[in-house]
Amino acid sequence: MLKVNKNLKRALVLLGLAMGAHGLGVCQEYQQPPNILWLVSEDNSPYLGCYGDSVAQTPNLDALAAEGVVFDNAFANAPVCAPARSSLISGMYASALGTENMRSTYPIPDSFRFFPQYLRDAGYYCTNNAKKDYNMPEPEGVWDESSRKAHYRNRKEGEPFFAVFNFNITHESRIHVQPESLCVDPKDVTLAPYHPDLPEIRKDYAVYYHRMKQLDDQLGEMIAELKESGEWENTIVFYYSDHGGVLPFSKRFINDAGTKIPMIVRIPKRFQHLTPFSSGKRTDRIINLVDLGPTVLSLAGIQPPLNMHGKAFMGAYEEKTRKYSIGFRGRMDERFDLSRGIRTKRYHYIRNYMPNRVLGQHIEYLWKAASAKAWEAHYRDGKCNEIQSLFWQTKPVEELYDVVNDPHEIYNLANNEEYSEMLNELREANHQHILQVKDAGFIPEGEIVKISKQMPVYEHIRKGDFPFDKIVETAEIASAGKKEDLDLLRTRMEDENSSVRFWAATGLVILKSQDPQSIAAFEKHLNDKSGDVRVVAAEGLYLSGQKEKALQCIVKELTNGNSKVALRAANLLDILGEDAHPYKDEIAEVATNTKDRNLKKVLDYWIVKHIKNESK
Repeated sequence: MLKVNKNLKRALVLLGLAMGAHGLGVCQEYQQPPNILWLVSEDNSPYLGCYGDSVAQTPNLDALAAEGVVFDNAFANAPVCAPARSSLISGMYASALGTENMRSTYPIPDSFRFFPQYLRDAGYYCTNNAKKDYNMPEPEGVWDESSRKAHYRNRKEGEPFFAVFNFNITHESRIHVQPESLCVDPKDVTLAPYHPDLPEIRKDYAVYYHRMKQLDDQLGEMIAELKESGEWENTIVFYYSDHGGVLPFSKRFINDAGTKIPMIVRIPKRFQHLTPFSSGKRTDRIINLVDLGPTVLSLAGIQPPLNMHGKAFMGAYEEKTRKYSIGFRGRMDERFDLSRGIRTKRYHYIRNYMPNRVLGQHIEYLWKAASAKAWEAHYRDGKCNEIQSLFWQTKPVEELYDVVNDPHEIYNLANNEEYSEMLNELREANHQHILQVKDAGFIPEGEIVKISKQMPVYEHIRKGDFPFDKIVETAEIASAGKKEDLDLLRTRMEDENSSVRFWAATGLVILKSQDPQSIAAFEKHLNDKSGDVRVVAAEGLYLSGQKEKALQCIVKELTNGNSKVALRAANLLDILGEDAHPYKDEIAEVATNTKDRNLKKVLDYWIVKHIKNESK
């Protein structure tokens, strides 16, 4: 292969930029490609003055917005950091790669590269300071430097740079430790209608506005530093958050509060030809985080590789505007769930594939927030109104919201005949996207663990004999919960593919099927080859009244060598409640000895709730 030195590579970048902008020749005005700077905050929705928030104190970001472009429809694909960053760094949907479940490290194909590798090939100096959290193994050669000391100023003279700076002052953990004084009075905040008006909730809102003010101060220092370096007019600056948050029912949830993010891009005059947007303006164009990698490559004059799902929205390889934003939600820390979302500029469609699970499953880290504890206690005391209670209940199969008139997504229009045409359009769009990208989230995670020991799940799904369409069809039938599908689901419990059997069994559980045929099927599949299927069969048997057999299976699976099967079994302890008490010693022993943090969290939660509390 021909080796190309960096000066020639930079010349090729220039040529790509000039040709993309002018169609031929190298424009002499541009002596170097643009520097690109990312300023990335963690866990925040658009709590900014430039987004119309009158309580926010964000003068530096507001000033950046006045010079740049404000994106009113920017979204994270996943509502939590690791899957969102997996999509970000790869330019591919984490749901397609098999990396959507929080804190997982499943492999991806060796041929897929992270986008900074292409920039480095083109002569860019690439630094990351310092969070990665890619949810998958990192290949070699992604960064020139990734550390707390990484900085664009460390580059060689003349090198263009791509630099990422991550700011964690707004991270969820920052409302767990509350400052002595606040820049916002709790009485001045406006609560979302699903939050009860409690002192703890108002305080957490105010703390978060305080953190946003601190973020703005830090970003102001970074912008001043760039100006002092003399690179301000040579650098395209992006500010965005990695997902929404951080108050309860935002981060980790697929609603707008969890996925809608602030995004501001400031493009110097000399690079205005690379963007369709006007400085100092807003755009309602739909942007996903999966688009950012391809966009940076496009701005550098590099054609994004064909495997990337993201669409460049600026630069020489700009693509046409997206019609939809894609959202996905899988396992969140220690709790299993599965939802998919399609967002237009006005409507948000959400499909819940495990509607039998309550929305507000207990997640240890989320419950560190005083607001989460207070909200749950208020609900348990019977003091929440209908809207405030929804978080603590099971989910509808389908949700449809008019986000223009209902920005907090309170009023589900899925059963409203007036919106049936839109519902059908978005339902089909969701279905087609799942099939197009071969969404690996429909493979139960215990099976992904096994598959990943042989090959990336991305490749496994694309084997010629893999019944992906049948798996998705079974998941859609199962989650719909229609009694007329009982016979079909029982038939599919005998399918040769474990994922089909998993979803068939899940469908019978959702239907709470207790007829003799279903009970017999559950009993048979307590010995299924797939641990995921065994656990779901045990749940079905338990709900059918065959509690002892179910309990024995579930407790046995807690020590399964497959960590995700063990975790799925542990998740059922919330349903078993006091009925699992005879096995308290076995459960406590697993909690003491396990090295799996998520499994320990679930077991400890049950122990505190059902053993320690009884001794008080």
